[in-house]
Amino acid sequence: MSSSAADNDLKSRVAHVLANEIRPALNMDGGDIEVVEVSDGIARVRLLGTCGGCPNAVMAVVTEIELELMRRIPEIEYLEADP
Repeated sequence: MSSSAADNDLKSRVAHVLANEIRPALNMDGGDIEVVEVSDGIARVRLLGTCGGCPNAVMAVVTEIELELMRRIPEIEYLEADP
């Protein structure tokens, strides 16, 4: 599998976990999340709604999302949140 194909597969897996495990909890508090990019073990996401506007929430949410992704998808080494 080429690097691009592997990254696309990984992005699909990350999107699936976010949609099914993370998004419902964020939606309950008026937030949302989208996958920006996944490559080289780094998942970049964008927090939307109420989650994107609070610096303290961003850090807490990103930490929890990162732990969940790393637990479910071992290829993910790091999570970055775009502003």
